Amino acid sequence: MSRPLRLGALSTALLLAVLAAGCGGGGGRPDTSARQKLDWSSCPAPSPDQDAAATKAPGGQWECATLHAPLDYRKPHGRTIGIAMIRAKATDRRHRIGSLIFNFGGPGGSGVATLPALANSYKQLRTRYDLVSFDPRGVGRSSGVRCLGDRQLDAYYAADSTPDNKAEVKSQLRRVKTYAAACEKNSGPILPYVGTTNAARDMDLMRSVLGDKKMHYFGVSYGTELGGVYAHLFPKKVGRALFDGVVDPMQTPEQGALAQAKGFQRALNDYLKACTKSTVSSCPTQPRIRTLLKRLDSRPVRGYGGRKLTESLADGGIAQSLYSRDYWQYLTQGIAGAQQGDGRILLALGDALNGRGPDGRYSTLQSALTAITCADFKQRYTVPDIERKLPAFRKVSPVFGDMMAWGLTQCTDWPVRGAWTTPDVSAKGAAPILVVGNTGDPATPYEGAGRMAKELGPGVGVELTYKGEGHGAYDGGNACVRKTVNAYLLQGKVPEKGKVCG
Repeated sequence: MSRPLRLGALSTALLLAVLAAGCGGGGGRPDTSARQKLDWSSCPAPSPDQDAAATKAPGGQWECATLHAPLDYRKPHGRTIGIAMIRAKATDRRHRIGSLIFNFGGPGGSGVATLPALANSYKQLRTRYDLVSFDPRGVGRSSGVRCLGDRQLDAYYAADSTPDNKAEVKSQLRRVKTYAAACEKNSGPILPYVGTTNAARDMDLMRSVLGDKKMHYFGVSYGTELGGVYAHLFPKKVGRALFDGVVDPMQTPEQGALAQAKGFQRALNDYLKACTKSTVSSCPTQPRIRTLLKRLDSRPVRGYGGRKLTESLADGGIAQSLYSRDYWQYLTQGIAGAQQGDGRILLALGDALNGRGPDGRYSTLQSALTAITCADFKQRYTVPDIERKLPAFRKVSPVFGDMMAWGLTQCTDWPVRGAWTTPDVSAKGAAPILVVGNTGDPATPYEGAGRMAKELGPGVGVELTYKGEGHGAYDGGNACVRKTVNAYLLQGKVPEKGKVCG
């Protein structure tokens, strides 16, 4: 879990359900050139294997299509992959700017499901843009990566992910190896091709097929890394681009995990302080949270559906609740419940992080996250590596340190080699890109925004600071952030250097 999925801006109902995509597909040898025509059609009604709340299209405004891309861009006439897309057309066609392409992060999040779920937040942007999103290759209906079955995943995520002795370490490594082998068995042909560079090339093909001379972009969380790689590859094609909840492009997986451990701990501390100042009588303390997790390590409590809340699921549930201040109330209730032997709320939060729906079925959220991460990064961490780093992780976060450190084993036995040590996001010659950093962001700590702006290059990266809580800024409810971003995307007004919204 070194790069947790962004789910923080979704409604509580959606948080507790799978974000399953609703369109797309692949197969055959269709035209993969920029001359291909997208066959847009009204999105189908939700089916039993989809999250109805996420895929319902208000007023029938959503259209779906499949973009056909080369699986391997070095072999443009070889095997193809279908990229599932969704859009809602601009309401003011006379003043339409073009398409605004969204990536909501992960890596592994379904844009086809998430854009309709969050569409009310983007009504103003829709006046002049066609709102467009997609399932990146390896995600959802774009040949989503599948590894273990649902019941196997229940056991995998419930198992101890913070080993305390040699036997538990061996068990952890055995589980990770089994998971990687299952991914290779069930999704092996696409694993070498799901990396961020190929996703960026897919976006440029998408831009061209949509008929846009420039790529206007709204990237959140991992979507900022994807946007940075796109800007590096195609600097002259960058239009108006927003990076929100920014990934630090200079960090290795180890550095990123350490920063996240610190970020989640900072968010937890902010939650604890706010709770004690409120009228809530059941506020937890950090020592009580640690005691609870230690107890769950050996004595899980009842959850729902015959399942139990384990330490690993609780740790993930606590982390999930810190993605948005709106979920802090559920964290208070969840911890209080677990202390009394009722683990249902924390289990629901942990399930959301892992992509498990109420029906017990898992989406491709976490499997795609692992596949894309391991296709991107070269680093492979061993047990001695992690044991040397554990003191540093524990120092920055007594609650999340162990979980983040041992999460570095996710790529240890991966069957595909990684592409880079860190991504290159330098984009000399690109138009200004607005980079928004949130000082209270747990998943993509604030410092990453400044580094991204610097790496994009002089005159390209323009940083905006938001003094807030939760993951990302645009959906955080701050009027200053919303006004500044909208003025940039809709009117091309680049804010002054060093602007701060509080």
